[in-house]
Amino acid sequence: MSGGTAGAAADLNRQVRAYWNARIHDLEMTDKPAGTLEFFDDLDDYRFDKLAYLPRVIDFGGYRGQRLLEIGCGIGTDTINFARAGAQVTAVDLSGESLKLAQLRAEVFGLQDRIVFYQGNSEELSQFVRVESYDLVYSFGVIHHTPHPDRVVTEIKKYLPPAGELRIMLYSKVSYKLFSVMHEEGVWDMSQMDELIARNSEAQTGCPVTYTYTFDEVRRLLDGFEILDIHKAHIFSWDVEAYQRHEYKKDAAWASVSDERFRELEKELGWHTLVRARLAG
Repeated sequence: MSGGTAGAAADLNRQVRAYWNARIHDLEMTDKPAGTLEFFDDLDDYRFDKLAYLPRVIDFGGYRGQRLLEIGCGIGTDTINFARAGAQVTAVDLSGESLKLAQLRAEVFGLQDRIVFYQGNSEELSQFVRVESYDLVYSFGVIHHTPHPDRVVTEIKKYLPPAGELRIMLYSKVSYKLFSVMHEEGVWDMSQMDELIARNSEAQTGCPVTYTYTFDEVRRLLDGFEILDIHKAHIFSWDVEAYQRHEYKKDAAWASVSDERFRELEKELGWHTLVRARLAG
């Protein structure tokens, strides 16, 4: 890698770190004092209201007594749910600000003995987390925000034995969110969809890196893995104004859509691509 290329990559990584330090995920969804039990309970409730499908596809209690490596733990919502159900968790995040809250969360719930936290760039994971075997490597909505997702996948392979499992969520290339963004911006040129999503992928604009994936692109990213399951989930169906007031009610457009029909639509237009895999061979 040339000096110029290496410098540009380092600068982009700094931008990604600065963005996530300044915009800690989901904090705006509670008005309770930061770091209190009520604060963390609010954020836990919010996550599983927004992502009602998650407990159906991730059995947090299914890893009791097992070792789990989480790539991109954020403020530790899933981390805590795995740990309180009996898993031994190694949790990594790029954002030092998010990790401070994740560590405090572990203390509030008395789970410090079940979680070890590391700050660092997961593209260089083996430089700061000892290479050992884990039963599960888990990453929810993170790998698509790093400049070189393929490097993270290469690192993950070092931590998975043949019987180990990888579970990740990546943003979908074609989704209801894409069409919603195109409608909001008045742009109906599919050649611009990567740019549109990159600009609007998060609640706060300006995210430096966001990739989206088709199923075939996921398979190429996970070269060397056997895909055990891949499917879409999550259409944002809440009334936005109520949602901003921390109230969860369906938007009028979705009010008459049955749960069964909604799940069928998610399979085609879900924003989250959920993948379960293990090393091939």
